[in-house]
Amino acid sequence: MKLPTFADPESLSYLYTLLQSSFDQMNDPNNNNNNNSATTRKRRRKNNEDDDGSSSNNNNNNNNQEEEEEEGTNKKNRNNKKKKEELKGIITSLLILDEQENHDNEQHNKVSEEEKLSLDTNHKKKTKAMLQYYSNLDGYYNQVVESERVKRKKSRNMASAVAVAAAACEGLEEGESEGVKSGGGGGGGGPQRRLWVKDRSGAWWDECNRDDFPEEEFRKAFRMGRSTFNLICEELNSAIVKEDTTLRNAIPVRQRVAVCLWRLATGDPLRIVSKRFGLGISTCHKLVLEVCMAIKTVLMPKYLQWPDEGTLRKVKGEFESISGIPNVVGSMYTSHVPIIAPKISVASYFNKRHTERNQKTSYSITVQGVVDPNGVFTDVCIGWPGSMPDDQVLEKSALFQRANGGLLKGVWIVGSSGYPLMDWVLVPYTQRNLTWTQHAFNEKIGEIQKVAKDAFARLKGRWSCLQKRTEVKLQDLPVVLGACCVLHNICELKGEKMDLELNIDLVDDEMLPDVALRSVNSMKARDAIAHNLLHHGLAGTSFL
Repeated sequence: MKLPTFADPESLSYLYTLLQSSFDQMNDPNNNNNNNSATTRKRRRKNNEDDDGSSSNNNNNNNNQEEEEEEGTNKKNRNNKKKKEELKGIITSLLILDEQENHDNEQHNKVSEEEKLSLDTNHKKKTKAMLQYYSNLDGYYNQVVESERVKRKKSRNMASAVAVAAAACEGLEEGESEGVKSGGGGGGGGPQRRLWVKDRSGAWWDECNRDDFPEEEFRKAFRMGRSTFNLICEELNSAIVKEDTTLRNAIPVRQRVAVCLWRLATGDPLRIVSKRFGLGISTCHKLVLEVCMAIKTVLMPKYLQWPDEGTLRKVKGEFESISGIPNVVGSMYTSHVPIIAPKISVASYFNKRHTERNQKTSYSITVQGVVDPNGVFTDVCIGWPGSMPDDQVLEKSALFQRANGGLLKGVWIVGSSGYPLMDWVLVPYTQRNLTWTQHAFNEKIGEIQKVAKDAFARLKGRWSCLQKRTEVKLQDLPVVLGACCVLHNICELKGEKMDLELNIDLVDDEMLPDVALRSVNSMKARDAIAHNLLHHGLAGTSFL
């Protein structure tokens, strides 16, 4: 017989109780006899009532009925016995299931206890290991703190010893000087070298600083003559001069300026500059930044500024004599200065055009400049990332803001084809199939463009640091580049000639702007200028 299954233990327990009670009732003989006696008495009363006047035949019928009743009773007993056996089988199966369930529970509990014991053991091991690690770490930190304390103590002791030695030396020098004044001693010795200063040779600079040092050699070293060098030192003296201290003498102003100019002129690494001037590497780096900042603060407002009205009239006349184009106040050009890959915004400083041309990954920042007919910068915009095209650099510049404010109304600044045509920016024709008039205009405007390009070539040739990837940090580069532009102007104004070996071929790829025409009026004005150049005999014929 297939037994039913019960998922719920409570249902199984309830069924077990119900079957047990039924089994007990079936085993109770009193209950069965009472039921049979009651049934027999009921039937006898019924037969007596129905057959009060019956005869002996009725007695026979009664005997037959009793036999039938006895037979029915036996049949019921057999059925009950059969049911009892079935119930016993069910109860036996339930007991077996109950025992199996208890056994499974015991196994589950045993496994759970083993897992719990294993977890506890692992937790204790990890806790012990962590405590050991923290103990070791605490010991290490204690050792570091102790070593730092010992180092500070040694430093204080050393500083005290140096101070005592310095005081003793000063006392000795004062005693010697007093002895000389009183006539009671020999000549005093020279200034004693401090023990904590590393002995470096500055013989090369001492030789250059002599009055009899050859002018050509001085000009080759510092890209300017001695008179121009002295002028810069006088201008910057108040900004960079330092006072002597008890422990050491200050670096003279001339040597400070010389370190900066040598570094900008040669682009040599700081370790070579350090050997040249007998100074520390960090000292040379600090001097370069300090002098460049002083040049930007003191000299830039004086030597790099937008011309006044009188100067602008002179500039217009000189540009018109060069090209025949009226009202030109400047020639504009944008060049790139290579840099080391920055740590932030690398993609914005990536120079795709230089990378493709040189087959080497290049990063750069831009220098936009406007020059007068003599190649002197009148406006610069420095520091925008090298991935920006010329027209975007122009829009970011202070010159663009001043022009929108009306500063350049009625005048032209000539730019290359990388700039858009605007009310104040004049650029060459760039479309195909140019007319004779347009060719003539492009030839004349190219003469003005050449002024700015040659000025940038002299700037980079004179200050070679602009041709190399420098060690200067990105945030300090605009100051250094601005100082180079100011020094370029000073050299140009003072008539300093460049050596032919310093000339370079300037290559800066130009990209046409997305919107080449920004003003319809400027297009009409350019066409009128081109027409006048051709019909007044001012256009050249080299394009033929």
